[in-house]
Amino acid sequence: MLPQWIIEKKRDGQALSDSEIRAFIQGYTNGSIPDYQMAALAMAIFFRGMGDPEITSLTEAMLQSGAQIDTTVLGLPTADKHSTGGIGDKVSLILGPLVAACGVAVPMLAGRGLGITGGTLDKLESIPGYRTDLSSAEFLEVLRKCGCSITGQTTDIAPADRKLYALRDVTGTVPSIPLIAASIMSKKLAEGTANLVLDVKWGRGAFMSSIENARQLARTMVAIGHRMGRGMSAMITDMNQPLGRTAGNSLEIIETIEALQGRGPDDLMEATFALAADMLRLAGVEGDAAAARQTMAGHIHTGRAFGIFKDMVHLHGGDITVLDSPGRFPAAPMQVAVPANRDGMISRMDADAIGRICLLLGAGRAAIVDRVDPRVGVSGIMKIGESVTKGQPLMTLHAADEKRLEQALTLAAQAAGITDGPVIVPALIVERIIPERETPS
Repeated sequence: MLPQWIIEKKRDGQALSDSEIRAFIQGYTNGSIPDYQMAALAMAIFFRGMGDPEITSLTEAMLQSGAQIDTTVLGLPTADKHSTGGIGDKVSLILGPLVAACGVAVPMLAGRGLGITGGTLDKLESIPGYRTDLSSAEFLEVLRKCGCSITGQTTDIAPADRKLYALRDVTGTVPSIPLIAASIMSKKLAEGTANLVLDVKWGRGAFMSSIENARQLARTMVAIGHRMGRGMSAMITDMNQPLGRTAGNSLEIIETIEALQGRGPDDLMEATFALAADMLRLAGVEGDAAAARQTMAGHIHTGRAFGIFKDMVHLHGGDITVLDSPGRFPAAPMQVAVPANRDGMISRMDADAIGRICLLLGAGRAAIVDRVDPRVGVSGIMKIGESVTKGQPLMTLHAADEKRLEQALTLAAQAAGITDGPVIVPALIVERIIPERETPS
């Protein structure tokens, strides 16, 4: 079948067959189908959508366009977690060592930040020497030695997705749930995990601004993974305010260290324990969420989880002395508190505004080629429902440039809302989604 016939079929709202999808993706990967025809199909998918079988075929085709990592050689159950991105989200950094401490290998291919959302790789690279470019063999060796490894996607992983992602970015087809779901799942399944837990965020600081779209994306990805034989679950979490009390690369590593030493903020630990407990359930290690949380709390108390984090950093080439002495992380030359203008209770802490502040200060990138400054960001972020007195810091900005700081301070003054009356604290975990035929535990 000619490529244009497949484009026309989807344009007219018909379902594509598995063989049609595979042939099209194979042709696009090897260059026999040009960008303009792939762009046309992507736009047809954008407007016409795809059913679950089509999305599964698209995911499998992109997955099989490149190499796949075989983690069965580890002889351990495997599980991973993927977040759709948010402000202050350092859960992966805490969760990986915690789950590994429970006897489950955590192979994690992570990404970089773009726009206001931070990237796990950028945070890890604020640790001097930490490598995020491990080969598949090195990745497996780190997993064998310490149980978890967080690295970047190699060039031979899902090359079809890499080409298609770049094309979507310039053709207005990024916000398509079938294309988003296939993109995420093809990369995550290539890392060789048997079980995957998804953290799908919604709100002001998330890619999905509405809970309805977040729910649809979560259900789509859970269905894909389930159809492909993986243990799957997803949680819809609130990202209208930042997660934890820091946003910015080295600042979030420092908060990660504190969390692994038992001093993590309540919301950060709630998300971490909930997602990690589901990973342990899917891996068959812990069936009960309360028991899983107790086990993980024990690994934090004994220092085992932090020890695994240090082992992982060392095996990736990172300097672990900064983990034992976080004061050795380079600090931004300017640190300015943003004071409350009245007494009251925090009614709003706008995650989008905090993300934009980080971007202004240089902690994020507006384009993929931009460099990030690991020192800058925001710390001491107050949370919705907390009381505040006039003059008390709502947050502290860490800056390296006076002009950027001035712009960020203007935005910071508008980020928080303070009210007199009682404040309802929004639920962090809104909903849990599992495969349709599975009964919630």
